[in-house]
Amino acid sequence: MSVTSDGKEQVLNQPYASAKVERAGNVETSTTSRPDVQQVFGPALAAMPVRPASFTVYFDEGSDELTPQSRGVVARIFAEIARRQAPEVVVIGHTDAVGTMAYNDELSIKRAERMRDELVKLGAAKDRIRMAGRGKREPLIRTPDGAPQPRNRRVEVTVR
Repeated sequence: MSVTSDGKEQVLNQPYASAKVERAGNVETSTTSRPDVQQVFGPALAAMPVRPASFTVYFDEGSDELTPQSRGVVARIFAEIARRQAPEVVVIGHTDAVGTMAYNDELSIKRAERMRDELVKLGAAKDRIRMAGRGKREPLIRTPDGAPQPRNRRVEVTVR
């Protein structure tokens, strides 16, 4: 990062480097510390939203049944939702390339609905969860049409 004033550039390339431009246009650089940054900017930093969390769960072939390995992930997703004041949850269903476009569109929505319903059973507010189905349009692993791929049979959940 750099600060330019009156055609003079000062490069800030160290942690906690700072610059102050005086009325005359002079740039004064210095180095501050983590405690100083917390003291000056603490309230602003505390107000920043928590980073989004992403999860992927997988489903049995041709169904909206979670794989045994993915069942435990549902509780982790709910825990992430519960720790946020005003969570926004986006659930996106996907399928592998087996079947028609229409079949996979419907199945991807069923998978998203299943995930939403599992989260609601645990206590998540239904109106805080948005859903979409992508069918076989956005595979995690590219395959020829008609090829089964377990990692494409998934739901991606983002909690903000």
